[in-house]
Amino acid sequence: MSIGRLKELIRDVPDFPKPGILFKDITPLLASPAGLALAVELMANPFRGSGIDLVAGAESRGFIFGTAVAQALSCGFMPIRKMGKLPPPVRSHRYQLEYGSDTLEVRDDAAHAGRRVLMVDDLLATGGTMQACADLVRQAGATVVGATVLIELLALRGRAALPGLEIHAPIQY
Repeated sequence: MSIGRLKELIRDVPDFPKPGILFKDITPLLASPAGLALAVELMANPFRGSGIDLVAGAESRGFIFGTAVAQALSCGFMPIRKMGKLPPPVRSHRYQLEYGSDTLEVRDDAAHAGRRVLMVDDLLATGGTMQACADLVRQAGATVVGATVLIELLALRGRAALPGLEIHAPIQY
């Protein structure tokens, strides 16, 4: 299997979830054992041997790839959830979206000073969610060592929201 074949497993859905958006549907890729395995390896490989302690993934597709990347790197997983989904005590971070705002939360004891954390998600678009997740990890005193995503939408310039962060994306559109 190749990156070209992975791209073939990603379905374009026009005007979803709203008019003007071209949604990248990874469901067919997730259903392919070889495709899923290759995606996880391509996301994990650049960070092997980097001393990662935890992988942090945002709800919900960050959970899919985050736990698999954590297993590939032999480290733990830190879920970052939408507000009200984790038992207290939690640390919260409100951030702006194109169409409003949202709040993410992480358990207070999920990360601490000295922990090295890799951020994982399925897609990097504007960088807002990834930036909010990284801020939560840093508030806990941990170090964000990089980010890995399966897909990066280059035209939306998400990297600009994450200055100084090593970002890896095997598939770019």
